[in-house]
Amino acid sequence: MHDASPLSVESYGARTGAASAAAGPFLAADVGGTHARIGLIQQRSASAVAHDEPLHILGYRKYACASHASLSAILLEYLRESGARPLGACIACAGYALGDDLINANLPWKVSISALRRDLGLERVALVNDFQAIAYATHFHPLTDAVQVAGSGGIDLNLPRLVVGPGTGFGAAVLLPAQPHPAILRTEAGHAAIAPHTALEMQVVRHLGRGVVHVPNEQVLSGPGLLNLYRAICEIRAIPARLVSPMEVTAAALDGSDAVASECVACFCAWLGGLVGDLVVLFGAFGGVSLAGGFLPQILALLQRSEFAERFHDKGTLRTVLERVPVHVIEHGQLGVSGAAHWFVDNAAAAI
Repeated sequence: MHDASPLSVESYGARTGAASAAAGPFLAADVGGTHARIGLIQQRSASAVAHDEPLHILGYRKYACASHASLSAILLEYLRESGARPLGACIACAGYALGDDLINANLPWKVSISALRRDLGLERVALVNDFQAIAYATHFHPLTDAVQVAGSGGIDLNLPRLVVGPGTGFGAAVLLPAQPHPAILRTEAGHAAIAPHTALEMQVVRHLGRGVVHVPNEQVLSGPGLLNLYRAICEIRAIPARLVSPMEVTAAALDGSDAVASECVACFCAWLGGLVGDLVVLFGAFGGVSLAGGFLPQILALLQRSEFAERFHDKGTLRTVLERVPVHVIEHGQLGVSGAAHWFVDNAAAAI
């Protein structure tokens, strides 16, 4: 179903091909573990690159990844339905590009860059991490509709900023101010070992870690992780787990119909605050934090009432610093598509 560093990149095509691919209509896609968002992009004028003029989205659709046999199948369906004839594509995708392949445990199929180029018949296909693209987009889009949930200060555009969020997995990237365009440090923070803080969190990690040594952040701090957390707390409390999806857990927490669901979401939010604070300290991202991801806006009221802010600020001697770092919840929406499009244009211009 659908509705109407230097940057790390794997790309194919000549330098002149890169320039022409960005000059004409091109595809920009944001592919996560659940949805693939695809836009057909056109620069508004021949001087758009030089003057940072807005890009024009000629078309946009969203697809369910699990309903398609491959990423190529989704992109080809979009091309058939839209009648588009793009010259190139930039795909923001969850995972880590290793040679020709994408390393990712949350996508329903494998991704090969050369296969995409062959299947789509495009002269250039570029691949960037999905949170790289979202972070890049925040450079161009003001947070006018964002809700501040921690920190008393304002965004400092001269300092590194963190974009982080739980979705099908857990993503994080750091925007580094630079000229003429910002640089993005992409991370695999979702695969770093989770750090428990409270007695309950320690019990959860022991429960999830049975038989394994490594319990990654995204095993708890993601959509599927929320369900893992709920089931773990149910077992710890010796209560039958009656909820079977992350959506059911969040719905029960929002309406107060399930005490364990409420405890679970409160624990999730507090734990998330602790991790986000750790990432700010680790990367020196004191310019501000944008919380993206699919479901945080849905539980915004619970997030605001939780210990998220306290755990975010609770960094010992750096508490007074963290208390000034603003944290905003942003709508994911088309940010990934926009970020991929801007990245493609900016990097094609540099290759001319």
